[in-house]
Amino acid sequence: MKNTVFTGSGVALITPFNADMSVNYDEFERLIEFQLENGTDAIFAAVTTSEASTLTHEEHVKVMQRAVEIVHGRVPVVGGTGSNDTAYAIELTQEAEKLGVDATLQVTPYYNKASQAGLIAHFTQIANSTKLPVILYSVPGRTNINILPETCKALSKVENIVAIKEASENISQVSKIAALCGDDLAIYSGCDDLNFPIMALGGKGVISVLANVVPKIAHDIPTLCLNGDYEAARKLQLEWLDLCNGLFIDVNPVPAKTALNMMGYAAGPCRMPLVDMSEEGKAKLQAILQNHGLV
Repeated sequence: MKNTVFTGSGVALITPFNADMSVNYDEFERLIEFQLENGTDAIFAAVTTSEASTLTHEEHVKVMQRAVEIVHGRVPVVGGTGSNDTAYAIELTQEAEKLGVDATLQVTPYYNKASQAGLIAHFTQIANSTKLPVILYSVPGRTNINILPETCKALSKVENIVAIKEASENISQVSKIAALCGDDLAIYSGCDDLNFPIMALGGKGVISVLANVVPKIAHDIPTLCLNGDYEAARKLQLEWLDLCNGLFIDVNPVPAKTALNMMGYAAGPCRMPLVDMSEEGKAKLQAILQNHGLV
């Protein structure tokens, strides 16, 4: 059995921006402390929800570096170092390793439309370039590339490919990955509305957008499952399903940052081409937050 990077809830942390669109590192520290105070089990920096796609290389590296420095070993820090360019993913992964991250998250190569054989070659080369644990990230809704269960099985044979963030929204696929890979590949939920069913299939935890707003709830759902209290976890999942869905009224992370701004945090705007939510969307999101006593 491979070592698990974390169990419970890892937050896919937003990157707060100032009004001039520079990174607000003071607020970044405040947000990390908010996470740790509420039980978050891992910090994911420079990932999709972090707007990694619009961070410069220097910002990308510094966001990971500051996360490592602020967390200071209290929980694992996972750096998003994936790319559609295998060579660049290797370069960024090796930089992250030098910074002291505990693992890396590797998204499927977007735009290129790699075959399943290409995915195996891509992820294997990245894994072989580092001693860090590698978490695969399958999110076909964003990349148009799905990591099939048979591909997961092949990649699970690579020693330091230890887990997958499964965001295909396909529970049947998650079942097949669990059946084929067993203990050779930990499964993390990448869809907050499916956290409970994925945990019920043997998931080790969640990599959560929800955790940005309610880190304790995002922590408690998988932790209850890991402790065998599935009924309490089921009830909690359903109680907060409206917020799980509300955080995807618009493109992630627009609603998450909007919610944090409403709650008094300085999350700031998103970088273009992401734009502000509509007034109708904001009203819906605010009503959900009010319903849960968050604003």
